[in-house]
Amino acid sequence: MRLWSIHPKYLDTKGLLAQWREGLLAKKVLEGKTKGYKNHPQLERFKKYSKPLDAINAFLYYTLEEAKKRGYKFDEKKIDVILLEKAIPVNDEQIKYEFEHLLRKLEKRDKKKYHEIKNEKTIEPNPLFFIMKGEKEYWEK
Repeated sequence: MRLWSIHPKYLDTKGLLAQWREGLLAKKVLEGKTKGYKNHPQLERFKKYSKPLDAINAFLYYTLEEAKKRGYKFDEKKIDVILLEKAIPVNDEQIKYEFEHLLRKLEKRDKKKYHEIKNEKTIEPNPLFFIMKGEKEYWEK
């Protein structure tokens, strides 16, 4: 499961679709509607938020908004529309790591998107997150 901390605008089509699908799975986990993935480390930051379901719904909302900008038809009925900005911290080194990880993926699978974003100097997080100084997350391989 990869729930990108970086803004969904950087994701290619495959990445955006995967984030939507995996975000919906994360939502089910947080709702207690699955048996697996309950202790997935990427869910910790949502669980730590005072209202975990609001956090995951907001995360998915920003993914949905990016999909709409691109003309994709994600099923909005699958989430509660929650506007929640700068609610969860993410470390600057985590953002850097994720962006570099994405670039490696894009270099192989979507050269156009790779060239579109490879020279970005300031990487924006998903609007749910705010950046603070710190290392990449322990759960990254």
